Amino acid sequence: MVDLIPIAAEPVIEAAPLRIGMLGGTFDPVHIGHLRGALEVAEMMTLDELRLIPNARPPHRDTPRVSALDRLAMVECAVAGVPTLKVDPRELHRDTPSYTIDTLELMRAELAADDQLFLLLGWDAFCGLPTWHRWEELLQHCHILVLQRPDADSEPPDALRNLLAARSVSDPLALKGSSGQIAFVWQTPLAVSATQIRQLLASGKSVRYLVPDAVLAYIDAHGLYRASN
Repeated sequence: MVDLIPIAAEPVIEAAPLRIGMLGGTFDPVHIGHLRGALEVAEMMTLDELRLIPNARPPHRDTPRVSALDRLAMVECAVAGVPTLKVDPRELHRDTPSYTIDTLELMRAELAADDQLFLLLGWDAFCGLPTWHRWEELLQHCHILVLQRPDADSEPPDALRNLLAARSVSDPLALKGSSGQIAFVWQTPLAVSATQIRQLLASGKSVRYLVPDAVLAYIDAHGLYRASN
């Protein structure tokens, strides 16, 4: 009889938790401020991907000037060829207002329990959190990264002071677990706004270098934001 030599089982290598960022906005239009901020965070936080999520019906902002499909197409043009930046169109497929808590719940349900989800918010948006739908539940599903420019000197509202005292972490790279904490990320100051870009286009002026060339080509090809629109 031939003795059988047992074959050692190969060790099971568990996959590291995913690190996913999400940046919502009307992107009306998407511009270099959005994109540079997203890329800086993705690289600093070593994210597996950062999803740009165009809003369909933003609850706290005016209705976007151009259609959801045009805004989605511009974001897709902007991130083409940048592997870390992705476009997530889920909010454009909903008939309800684009509540962040709903999007977070859907994204969390698609991830493993220990995957990390990071919600990126500008300072102004963060200060407005107490007016958001079910805002107290956001940290059940994600960490919050507040994008603050070095020249920002305003104070958070009283409703956020206790939250910051209990949940803030000084080092964004020290965020632990899948959710529940807040950290500040300093951004390169870029004084660019979608309002400014729309005004320039409406007056017939150039917005070259304020938006990616591919986005500018799309705007020109479709005649977006012109005074006659």
